[in-house]
Amino acid sequence: MLLAFSTFIAWYEGSAIRDVPWEWKHTAFFSNVLNGQVTNNSDISQLDYFIYAAKFHPVYPILILFSLSYIVTLSGYLLLKNYIKRLTVFLSVISMIYVLLGLTIYSSPIVGGKYLTFVFLFIGLVNLSLAILFFLRVRKGIKKKGNFIFFT
Repeated sequence: MLLAFSTFIAWYEGSAIRDVPWEWKHTAFFSNVLNGQVTNNSDISQLDYFIYAAKFHPVYPILILFSLSYIVTLSGYLLLKNYIKRLTVFLSVISMIYVLLGLTIYSSPIVGGKYLTFVFLFIGLVNLSLAILFFLRVRKGIKKKGNFIFFT
């Protein structure tokens, strides 16, 4: 529900790009790739609404990131919980992707870019710490019995 609500609100907030023609050159990335140069507000892609929202109203795009990250991490865990080594690799790759995304927008002068950098790095570090915990679980031979964890 949080993902759906955040997506709708971010989409609504990002629709303000239609009224700001001087931002079309810098923010309408998908429209420029798909349609060429944007000359009219009807040329703007719906995906560019999310970019505009992330740049100038980052609260709901951040909630979208947290929701999607939770869904991806939980799905990976549910699919790979019996294969701890694969789960460790999966979480490590996800963490590297988030850290690289954070480093890519690190030098952004816009407030939304700074917040998104922090969020990407935070989510990357959380996934990396989960990967390390699962790696140590395999390494030390921790077995889970019932609701408690016992060391062997």
